[in-house]
Amino acid sequence: MQERLRKYKASIFQALSHPTRIAILEVLRDRELSAGPFRRSWGRAGEPVAAPGDSEKPSDCGQPQGRQPGLLFHPNPVLVEVLDLMRRYFQTNLADAIQMLEEVGSEASDR
Repeated sequence: MQERLRKYKASIFQALSHPTRIAILEVLRDRELSAGPFRRSWGRAGEPVAAPGDSEKPSDCGQPQGRQPGLLFHPNPVLVEVLDLMRRYFQTNLADAIQMLEEVGSEASDR
């Protein structure tokens, strides 16, 4: 059972592993859009709807159960929360890395 759960968790991270999918989740984080308005909104941002060779639908990262696929795009709120947590994680680690670089820089100038 543990192995199946790990594979399931890995599949979620795999779905989030493409920058375009993350951008789509960010665009849709607070609203539902049908395909037409989504494409118009996405096009105004100057970004492609899908990456070259990426045949997966944007809704693969959280199309709610019970919805007719392709009509409305809205990410699972839990996935949006995961992205928010990842942003906090990156910000924390970036702050730590900057502090270490400053310390290394001051040590080098002391020599």
